[in-house]
Amino acid sequence: MVRKIHTTTGSDVLDSFFKSNREWAEKVTSSAPDYFKNLSKGQSPEVLWIGCSDSRVCVEIFTQADPGQIFIHRNIANRVSAEDHAAQSVIEFAVKHLGVKHIVVAGHTCCGGVKGAMSKESLGMLDHWLKPIKELYENNKEEIDGLTTDTDKEYRLCELNVVNSVNNIATLPPVQAAWEEGRSLTIHGMIFQIENGLLKDLDISISEK
Repeated sequence: MVRKIHTTTGSDVLDSFFKSNREWAEKVTSSAPDYFKNLSKGQSPEVLWIGCSDSRVCVEIFTQADPGQIFIHRNIANRVSAEDHAAQSVIEFAVKHLGVKHIVVAGHTCCGGVKGAMSKESLGMLDHWLKPIKELYENNKEEIDGLTTDTDKEYRLCELNVVNSVNNIATLPPVQAAWEEGRSLTIHGMIFQIENGLLKDLDISISEK
């Protein structure tokens, strides 16, 4: 079967992206002619950010970070686990080759992944991915179900999921090796609150073995 190849343009949404990109590049270049030349020389971020794929969670916007400041990995419900080779590869690259000093795991309110983990409905492929969060819910069911509102219940599970990922990261070989070498490396847990735009520190940082 011969597939017809289409150009990217022709979609109103994508056309607007290209237009905005050109305007942005021209604006940056006009104010800092060497900006992109310097950016192309390499990256040395101090922070690895592991967050959710949710389209409303725009890390660079709500932190007002510049390109090159944050190395970012995102997946459904900001999970980090032993079987996730993608996340582990990102962490190893960030720790061993970029020398980041901070790893942030950031959940967020109104998270569809967390809501899905609390649901009894089948979500197809997501059922396997969300299984560890479902188990977190079952293991903490009495505490979570004792909360008053669905929003409070989802928020608590969101917190527990972040704590779990922080603890999982602390056991990974590249992180352990960095600590054994005496390197400064801290893992943090946070929640981005979509309803007010604020980032909340969960005060669960780990900085040594």
